[in-house]
Amino acid sequence: MSRAILQVMIRGRVQGVGYRAWVEYQATASGLEGWVRNRRDGCVEALFAGAPKHVADMVALCRHGPPSSRVDSVTSETASADELNLRRAGEAFSVLPTV
Repeated sequence: MSRAILQVMIRGRVQGVGYRAWVEYQATASGLEGWVRNRRDGCVEALFAGAPKHVADMVALCRHGPPSSRVDSVTSETASADELNLRRAGEAFSVLPTV
């Protein structure tokens, strides 16, 4: 089975509106692995790993976000499996502290 790993940066009004919790819920519901975290510059960063279609669908969802957010841009790049090591032990998908 093929596996895609993408690191995504979301810019706009995405902090303080439940964006991280929304990403965690959507990713978990899609069966994806990875993590999400706020960045001090106001962006949200996420890593998604799983079936290529599910990863692509998740990136498309991130372009809209939850109703209270305003997404200005979403950029993504291929990442390595080593990036998954940032997750908390025993979790398929983690919400990480702000960096």
